[in-house]
Amino acid sequence: MTIEKIPLVAVLGSPVAHSKSPLLHGFWLKQFGISGHYIPIDVKATDLEQVLQTLPKMGFVGANVTLPHKEKILSIADQISDRAALIGAANTLVFQPDGKLYADNTDGYGFIENIRQHAPDWQAKDGPALVLGAGGAARAIVSALLEAGAPEVYISNRTRSRADQIKSDFGNRVNVVEWVKASTEIEHTHTLVNTTSLGMTGKPALNISLKGLRPETLVTDIVYTPLETEFLQAARSKGSTVVDGLGMLIHQAVPGFERWFGQKPVVDQEIRDILIP
Repeated sequence: MTIEKIPLVAVLGSPVAHSKSPLLHGFWLKQFGISGHYIPIDVKATDLEQVLQTLPKMGFVGANVTLPHKEKILSIADQISDRAALIGAANTLVFQPDGKLYADNTDGYGFIENIRQHAPDWQAKDGPALVLGAGGAARAIVSALLEAGAPEVYISNRTRSRADQIKSDFGNRVNVVEWVKASTEIEHTHTLVNTTSLGMTGKPALNISLKGLRPETLVTDIVYTPLETEFLQAARSKGSTVVDGLGMLIHQAVPGFERWFGQKPVVDQEIRDILIP
């Protein structure tokens, strides 16, 4: 009699108690009737490599990595996807049968799929994008916008050097706009994205004028607490289509779940309601 192994997956970070990923994956596991588990594990940066060597021996088939490990993981993984290498970070790991560790980045995928679900007529190719912020999420989103066909992507960040680095890494379709001049670029923008934490509950507001915002511009915010930020509320009042950040969190989890557990989940209102009651 052969007893089938129960697939285990972890989310590794520090801190990690706040992560919604166990709730998200736990719902899908129950929905599909899969005898698997998704477990949060608080791992210090100094212990990350040793933990990753141990997990496959314990029955783990993969993991998500969150802060502060998303960049360091690239120096540990045996195989890295092209997009993870370009972005400079990974969030989805697969422990392969031959023992090798594969690292991918699904943040950009989640960003694009979220927009396509909530604004199905949107096309990246229809005009330039303006991305506010230049952190890890911004790098993933710039990569995804370029891959989706955006003719130009403008980046504006309070610390210009980080924006300049993205331009250097991603090429001549990317340009930098001074933070104080970002509002003047909005009137030419087809897609406007906030990737900063400004506007999040407990954080300062995102103070940027939307005076020149056109109704045909799609506006999205990766922040999802609150679900509709003041930035999105202001954009909605100008007639723009707005997309909140919760869907990006959910959609970026789909490729990993499918690889680990063999089923592709559907992103619907039920899972949104579970994550943000």
